[in-house]
Amino acid sequence: MMQRKLTGDWKNKKYSFFFLAVILFWLKTYFAYQIEFKLGIDNSLQKFLLFINPVSSALLFFGLALLFRKKIQFTLITIINFILSFLLYANIVYYRFFNDFITIPVLMQTKTNAGQLGDSALSLMSFSDIFYFTDTILLAVLAVKAFGKFRDTGRRSFRLAMLFAVTVFLFNLGLAEKDRPQLLSRSFDRAYLVKYLGVNNFTIYDAVQNIKSSSQRALADSSDITEIENYRNANYSEPNPKYFGKAKGMNVVYISLESLQSFIIDYKLDGQEVTPFLNSLVKDPNTFYFGNVFHQTGQGKTSDAEFLMENSLYPMSQGAVFINKAQNTFHATPAILKGHGYTSAVFHGNYKTFWNRNVMYKALGYDKFFDAEYYTMKDEETKNYGMKDKPFFKESIPLLASLKQPFYTKFITLSNHFPFEMDEGDTVFPKGTTGNDVVDHYFQSANYMDEAIEQFFNDLKASGLYDNTMIVMYGDHYGISENHNKAMSQVMGEEITPFVNAQLQRVPVFIHVPGVKAEKVDKFGGQIDVRPTALHLLGIDTKDFLEFGSDLLSPNHHEVVGFRNGDFVSPEVTQVNEKCYDSATGELVDDEAICTEKAERIKTELEMSDEIVLKDLLRFYTPDDYTPIDPKDYEYIKTDGPVVDTQE
Repeated sequence: MMQRKLTGDWKNKKYSFFFLAVILFWLKTYFAYQIEFKLGIDNSLQKFLLFINPVSSALLFFGLALLFRKKIQFTLITIINFILSFLLYANIVYYRFFNDFITIPVLMQTKTNAGQLGDSALSLMSFSDIFYFTDTILLAVLAVKAFGKFRDTGRRSFRLAMLFAVTVFLFNLGLAEKDRPQLLSRSFDRAYLVKYLGVNNFTIYDAVQNIKSSSQRALADSSDITEIENYRNANYSEPNPKYFGKAKGMNVVYISLESLQSFIIDYKLDGQEVTPFLNSLVKDPNTFYFGNVFHQTGQGKTSDAEFLMENSLYPMSQGAVFINKAQNTFHATPAILKGHGYTSAVFHGNYKTFWNRNVMYKALGYDKFFDAEYYTMKDEETKNYGMKDKPFFKESIPLLASLKQPFYTKFITLSNHFPFEMDEGDTVFPKGTTGNDVVDHYFQSANYMDEAIEQFFNDLKASGLYDNTMIVMYGDHYGISENHNKAMSQVMGEEITPFVNAQLQRVPVFIHVPGVKAEKVDKFGGQIDVRPTALHLLGIDTKDFLEFGSDLLSPNHHEVVGFRNGDFVSPEVTQVNEKCYDSATGELVDDEAICTEKAERIKTELEMSDEIVLKDLLRFYTPDDYTPIDPKDYEYIKTDGPVVDTQE
């Protein structure tokens, strides 16, 4: 009887299955907005927009099925629901760690890095997530039961669905523009686009933007770089004569400190220092410690940090330069130093294709790339994305010593990576006690990294390279996202407000120069500022290079640090989600115009940096005393001989 009633209802309701699919997906998406995403809803209009914004895209995509005859219409609606549900769930999992939304370039990154993201992704999933596919299951069941009982809707229903989709979207966009003018033209923040337009409409917008950016290079010419040159000349910071050239001719070693945030420096857990060796460097007379440097990475995370460090340009707003723009012309640090007699190399305990490094490093001018093929990669010595830090550094020393001096090198650590769990026997340091596994394990993995760095310093001394080597170490990006703010409030002893969270984006930067009297530097800066600082220490003036960083040791250093979403921090004021805070007190500033000038500066720099990257403008510009490199001159093929094995 129940089945007869069900099929009879479907027979008499022309659009029931279509409307049911729209309504179920609409409500599920709204539920996800409320539960999974932190979108900063501030007023009743934003609440209303959040509620209605899934409607237009649901009508659009499900409406496409109405173009087809009834024999396949149910099946198509169910398939479309599954695809949209999968995209929504992918965004949920991605957001749980990155606090960000998936873009088309990110999907390209995932393809490139496939097979190495499994552990991190699985740790973010739970059995209850099946909820996000229950409507797909329901529709599939109803499609089978109601098949043959549904009347042909005809093309008129498709036109009506499209009309309603466009009408709802324009209504949605009109209200959004009222609350935030020029939403589509001036927003660097994906969270705003999702909040006002919805996750599916954002994906459509993102696809359009990527098509647009792909055409920009073809239309660019040398005149596009003139305004950028003028801005650069007007904002150049002269090097500090006290330190300029103090490391001239020295070897250079960069170390990427995976996921290391500055709050961990000098932090004690149960009376024990988490990073005792790094803490000692803060007080070391030959070490510049920069305690107010902020990471400025976007979706490219570690690769973005590399790009910032070596090019002093901002990363892309969507995707990663390493993936999307690896064929561009760059004036990167390895290429600059090549003109000063340096050999360059990267050491990384993962395979060369991860993050497209085997292609990008050629564009940056690296001579050699020692990837996983040069390491033993024993099961007990690998975790997460490759070699654990201690065996990685141990096996790297003979490779480093084999390089012609002076050399410029980079080491990419991996152990201190989300979800931060350690293998038994790797550490005896205690876990945290917040009850949050990610935060609690972070203390252990950070301590392991600290011990690995100390081991590397000692091995460098034993090799005879230490006294003539400048070592630059930097945290690449945050390790603990704001999804763990409840646990972090226990760690920090205060509520993690949006302002406090912005302050937590500090990452430690050390520049250790043996024999040079250094100092602790409290100036505000970003990763973009490290390149001019290091090059000036090496006696290489950066005035002719198109970069947006400012020497951290310069008396004229610019202390406004821009984030990829357009927000910024400075010693006076901080802007978060377009709200202006007093940097000293964390209180909202009554007159938000105080932030306007600094916000405009950051907006200008982001736009100009994007012009350089998206249009590949550096192909039209060659700095004085710089010899361009040809990426085709480099090929990273493993040299003859056995894999290095230091185990006896």
